[in-house]
Amino acid sequence: MMPIVLITGAGIGIGRASAKAFADAGYRVILTDVLDDEGRQAAEEISAAGGQAEFHRLDVRDTAGANAIVAAVEAAHGPIDVVLANAGIAHKVPLADLTDEKWEQTLDIDLGGVMRVVRAAAPAMRKRGQGCVIALSSIMGVAYGWDEHVHYSAAKSGVVGLVRGLAVELAKDGIRVNGIAPGYIRTAQALSEKHSLGPAGLEAAASFIPLGRVGEPEEIADVAVFLASQAARYLTGQVIVVDGGLLVGRY
Repeated sequence: MMPIVLITGAGIGIGRASAKAFADAGYRVILTDVLDDEGRQAAEEISAAGGQAEFHRLDVRDTAGANAIVAAVEAAHGPIDVVLANAGIAHKVPLADLTDEKWEQTLDIDLGGVMRVVRAAAPAMRKRGQGCVIALSSIMGVAYGWDEHVHYSAAKSGVVGLVRGLAVELAKDGIRVNGIAPGYIRTAQALSEKHSLGPAGLEAAASFIPLGRVGEPEEIADVAVFLASQAARYLTGQVIVVDGGLLVGRY
């Protein structure tokens, strides 16, 4: 039977690249996002290329919505094999302007959103005695601070703790839980001048990345496929930094 992966934030960037990579690896891909047009288009592209894909709108802050989508997928196709919790936001907000609402929004999406989808998918994985969870953190969550993005850094650091805790709790049920911490990747977020580096800043970052360039979404997607594969069968509780050598090269 075709394995199933559920991906949050699958309409653009790393999520979209991951959807294609998992489809190429033979998975039925369940794409979810709040971006309806982008999510549907991504699913249609996979289907047009001969893969199996479907789109469901999901705001990862919505517990009932997450539960309903997981239940619908399980009823139609069987248990979910892999959850790739990728959905996230990174809005630039100086501390003086950081309201409770913005803090809570970021934590609720970037950290709480991971927990909700995993919580929904875990019972069937446990019953089956196997499963894989992959959560997206960031170098800003494992090593760097990011000024005017303290809410983002806090949430992505929280993902590291969530990965570790879930890995220990779910290991006895045959479920592996790992994370990926991307460095500078060419995504809409990184290219945003309002919230991040912008195109010029992103290209300038290449000068201090040992591999000499910023990463592409597909290079994170390939690591996700690896983590879901049998090649990573003894790997759990880890957050893999994928940054072109950035962290080890800054001295």
